[in-house]
Amino acid sequence: MTTDAVSRTAGSSDDSLLDLARALDAADPLAVHLDAFAEAPGVGAYLDGNSLGRPVRDVPERLASFAREDWGTRLIRSWDEQWMALPMELGDRIGRVALGAAPGQTVVADSTSVLIYKLMRAALAGPATGRTELVIETGNFPTDRFLAEGVAAETGATIRWLEPDPVHGVQVADVAAVVSERTALVSLSHVDYRSGALADMRGITAIVHDAGALMMWDLCHSAGVVPMQLDAWGVDMAVGCTYKYLNGGPGSPAFAYLRSAHQGVLRQPIQGWWSAADIFAMGPEYVPAGDIRQLLSGTPPVTSMLAMQAMLDLLEEATVDAVRDKSLSLTDLAVRASDEVLAPLGVRLLSPRDGAVRGGHVTIGHPDFRAVTQTLWAAGIIPDFRFPDGIRLGLSPLSTSHVETVTGVLAVRDALESHVG
Repeated sequence: MTTDAVSRTAGSSDDSLLDLARALDAADPLAVHLDAFAEAPGVGAYLDGNSLGRPVRDVPERLASFAREDWGTRLIRSWDEQWMALPMELGDRIGRVALGAAPGQTVVADSTSVLIYKLMRAALAGPATGRTELVIETGNFPTDRFLAEGVAAETGATIRWLEPDPVHGVQVADVAAVVSERTALVSLSHVDYRSGALADMRGITAIVHDAGALMMWDLCHSAGVVPMQLDAWGVDMAVGCTYKYLNGGPGSPAFAYLRSAHQGVLRQPIQGWWSAADIFAMGPEYVPAGDIRQLLSGTPPVTSMLAMQAMLDLLEEATVDAVRDKSLSLTDLAVRASDEVLAPLGVRLLSPRDGAVRGGHVTIGHPDFRAVTQTLWAAGIIPDFRFPDGIRLGLSPLSTSHVETVTGVLAVRDALESHVG
């Protein structure tokens, strides 16, 4: 095929994909929410919402109002008037909007790492006498793996490492093959941070319970984009961040879910004054609260809880089920565009092709993608790179359009051609 013929074919494919994207945007019931997010001058496509969500447009005014009124006028009185209850109230809201969790089981507190440690450590020191094994996968996010190794060292537990398929992630059969009467805790990610593979939360949790063990889920890449039913599916504990699909801003605090049956039974190890039964007693010994407040330690980061509330307003209005529908539409389109314009250049699909078992991002691979990512960022096209050679296309449904998705994929093609040409 001549160079002119290749150019004509590429142009035709580009037009077809963009026409399809425009039609999907025109029919998108959630398109009305696109203008709710702040503009980023010079950014042609933001494809990293699975790592850091865009700010909602009214966040600056929310922050200013907080400084003027709640803090600036009410001063310390705001603790009694609203801030003392905020970690639990905000947790209940996240539970209702995104997790399928009844009130009193979710709290907003520390970082993801600290909350995973608290729950993992509590589970390994729990009442499961003779259960000394912690099951986790070798490809889980580094924090989860590092914490598991640390907790195992503290408690004398043994880690059983799962080695699932790198694209399709942990399957029910993988878990069933390793759990036993020795298993204390299984800790897995709902959505794989690399491939986007979506685990069968309900099926895996059931297998773990059949073995008499506890199940903990990392929800960082699923909360706010994938519907779930933590209560109905019997999940014991879960942790998720709020700066991805919940758009809480860089470093916004994480949330933890602890099933009501375990509250007052499991005991978290960081015994701060905020988790004491009587927080102002200042007594000589620690007596933990018997409810979800037992997962707190120090003074909550109130200011850092503000931005996510704007996103929860949008998510509650849109519903997480509708967000999932659009997520599938966006990621299906990204896969199709990748097949048409990137696969001929040697780009590999590193995510499940079936949307039913894929979360909110699509990962593609090529040996030149580290350099390509730098080129894209310089041009205002922002995906993210994951070692060794993957680009993640993170498509946050309320803030990302179909046209933006195709624009990003075409930009990857152009940047790749400039590197290999």
